[in-house]
Parts: sequence; structure tokens; C-alpha cells
Amino acid sequence: MNSKFEELKDYLAEIHDLYTVASVLSWDQQTYMPIAGVESRAMQMATLIKHAHELFVSDKTGQLLDDAKAEISDKDYDSLEVSLVRVTRRKYNRLIKIPTKLVVELTKATSLGDIVWRKARETSDFSIFQPHLEKILDLTIQKAEALGYEDRIYDALLYEFEPEMKTSQVEKLFNELKTGLIPIVKAISNKLDIIDDSIFDQEFDEDKQWNFGIEVIKNLGFDFKRGRQDCSAHPFTTGFSTDDVRITTHIYKDQFKSALFSSIHEAGHAMYAQGLDKKFNRTILRNGASLGVHESQSRLWENIIGRNKNFWIFWLPHLKKFFPTQLEEVDVNTFYKAINKVEPSLIRIEADEITYNLHIFLRFEIENLMLEHKIKVRDLPELWNSKMKEYLGIFPENDAKGILQDIHWSHGMIGYFPTYSLGNMLSVLFYNHAVKDIPAIPDEIKEGNFEPLLNWMREKIHKEGAKYTPGELVKRVTGEPIQTEPFLTYIKKKYSDIYDL
Repeated sequence: MNSKFEELKDYLAEIHDLYTVASVLSWDQQTYMPIAGVESRAMQMATLIKHAHELFVSDKTGQLLDDAKAEISDKDYDSLEVSLVRVTRRKYNRLIKIPTKLVVELTKATSLGDIVWRKARETSDFSIFQPHLEKILDLTIQKAEALGYEDRIYDALLYEFEPEMKTSQVEKLFNELKTGLIPIVKAISNKLDIIDDSIFDQEFDEDKQWNFGIEVIKNLGFDFKRGRQDCSAHPFTTGFSTDDVRITTHIYKDQFKSALFSSIHEAGHAMYAQGLDKKFNRTILRNGASLGVHESQSRLWENIIGRNKNFWIFWLPHLKKFFPTQLEEVDVNTFYKAINKVEPSLIRIEADEITYNLHIFLRFEIENLMLEHKIKVRDLPELWNSKMKEYLGIFPENDAKGILQDIHWSHGMIGYFPTYSLGNMLSVLFYNHAVKDIPAIPDEIKEGNFEPLLNWMREKIHKEGAKYTPGELVKRVTGEPIQTEPFLTYIKKKYSDIYDL
């Protein structure tokens, strides 16, 4: 006879399978599904999520959790058994507050919203997406109210991505970032012309971009025997097990940096997913500690490594083999400065390391206004554009480059955006500790050897999955809480050298 814990584990595994199948359908919808199939797909998704939700929030789950907890009372806090029960109980206590009907309605609305968002972005017409976003926002507010909160409605949604973090904590960190970044932005604004990035004002064959990107992320450590890369409207990563992790990118012949750094970013997420302990498959632990921790991995590989001079000492000669005409006369120093040029941009995912955070501040502020009924959906484009002017000094010429550039709201992912800046902070904190433990890492990067860094991340972060809250994990790995100082120090040093500040 199975133990109570094994009975719980088997029961939860079947529920996890339903959520995973829904993820497969979502991946298909964003990559290969004919657009005409959207309504049928929305119903298929709703059916799966309905049954998964009902099974998960049932009295049986609660009883199994109680029985298993009693049975494993002698186990350590860090054990698989105690961690699975603890993390599942945390999610169970939240989801039992959300009516199944609301879950179904939100699933249908976001599945339809994804397709409509794509059409709206293609035509640069927010009015097409507006009614869908209004419905998604209304349902999301209902969800937040059902979950409950003590201070701010945003807290209820932020918790989904950053367990135990409050809106007030994010605001404090963001205010510190603003205080530290604004003087750097002002100093650089007087020297914008000293960096020449005209080497990117050329066309780069799309197939060659794809092939070079594959070569890079394979070398970084993304295992193509357990994953694949495809194209989508907005780059993303999804995993169905540690042995099936998929990423997407997008390629533009006149925007070389876009595809490469999107691929590296998503590979960072994917290597985290591939590095999880295989014992976590078919459990709630097959995930990251939080989205901020997940973003720490993608931003680390994209920026700290991918925009590192040592990285290009190794990779520029390889890139020249793909694009000899465009890059034959370009030296490493010129290329390094060009990929790190600071320049206000309309598109978040194309932004440099400094101004990227300004994009996040803007979205965080708008989301709070949306949830608190301080702005109507129809007025979002105007507010977006005014905040772009305020933060970045530029004004989107159309909706596609403004309010419609991100996919997140069409998926109901309100509360997600702060995780990018939290990830920026954590990426530097984790990297600094990796180098402290393995001082040879910078030199290894220069030789194209990324194993020491990846192995450190695997051992310290990846293998732990979702066992710990982000606060617990960061303290365990670094002995410190999340903070802005390491990131600001990194930015000041790097860009003072580049711009001779």
C-alpha cells in the first residue's frame, strides 16, 4: 500500500499533467496553430484548466495534504517530501479562493486575447484589442479580490510571480534604482554620439542569424536533445518536463541584435528549466523559485555574459564567418561598445541595460493605475505615450511600438513586469558570488567555456526548483537579501568605462 505522501504525489502528478497539456496547446497556439482555430483552442484550454482547477482545489487535495504532512513530520524542511507539501499547500490555500467559473472565463478570455493582440499589433490598432483587454482586466481584478490582500490590490497578483513580496517593497527598490540610474542616464546623454553602432545599420541574412544564434546558445549550454527553438510574435520559454524545454525568438533582417539577444535571453530561462532536479517532474516543484529568479538567469546570460567584452573576444571571429561583408573590418572593442550603446528605445526587449529598467517602471505604474480603477483601458495609449516621453524622452509613433508591444496583458499576466528589474538586480548578485567562488570564470568566458558558470548556477539555483521562496533562495545562495547596490555598482563601472564618464 502506498504511503499517504505517495498517494498525494500520484494525485498531484495527474493534475500537473493536465496543466502541462494546456501548456502544450498554448505553445502550439503561439507557434504553428492556424489563426482560424483560436475559438476552438480557447474552449479546449478552458476545459483542461477547468478540470485541473477543480481537482486541485477539491477537498480531497486538502485531506491528502493534511495526511501527508502528518506522515512526514520527522523529515527535514529541505526534503522533497516536506517541500512538496509546503509549496503545494501554499498554492492550494490561494487557489481555493478562486471560483472555477472565474478560472474558466479568464482562460477563455486570454486564449482569445492572444490572437486578437497579435492582429492589433500587426495593424497597430489598439481599438481592436481594447474590448478584450477590458474583459481580461475585469476578470483579473475579480481574481485579485477573490485572493484577497491587506494593502494594495497589486499585492494579490504580484504574489503569483514573487511569493511573499509586497508592492511597497517593489516601489522601494524601484525608487532606489531610479535614484541611482538617473544621474548615469544624464551623464551619458551628453555623450550619446561617441559610440558608433552604425555596423548594425545593414541587412543580415535571416537564416544566417538563426544558425549563428543556434551555435551560440548550444555552446552556452542549452541542450537541443532536450529542447528546441522556434519563431513567435513575442519570444518566450515553456517547459513540459526537464527533458522537453522549448524557446522561441524572432528575426528581423535589419535588426541583428534582436534575434541573438532574444535567443540568449530565452536560453537562460531554458537552461534553468533543464537544470531542475528530475525528481521534480510532474510536481509543482518543477519550476523556478519565482519569476524574478527566473529572469535573473535570462538577464545574466543575455547581458552580463552576452554583452561582455570577453564573450565577444571569443565569438566575434565566429560571427565574422557568417557575415564577412558586414563585419570584416570591425574589431572587438568597436563591436563591444556598439552592442552596449545607451539610447532610449521604444521597444522594451531591444533596450540597453540602463534604460531597460525605465520601461519596467512605466509598466509597473500603469498596471497599478489599471487595477485601482484610476485609468480606463481606452485611455491607456495616451498614458503610455506620455510616460514614454517622461521616462525616455521619446514618443511612440504608433500603437505597435507603444501600448501593444508586449504580449503579457493578453495572457492576463498583470503583476509580471517587476520581475524583469528584480531579475536584473539578482543577476549581478548571483554572478558576483559565482566569480567569488570561481575566480577563473571571466577568463573561461574569453575562451568560450561557459561550463563553470552554468555548473555553479545549476548547483546553487537550478537544482532547487521551487522548493524555496525567492527570499529564502537568495539568502541561502548569497547570504544577502535582494538589493540594488550590486546592480548599480556594475552599471556605473561598465558604462563609465564605455562612455569615459
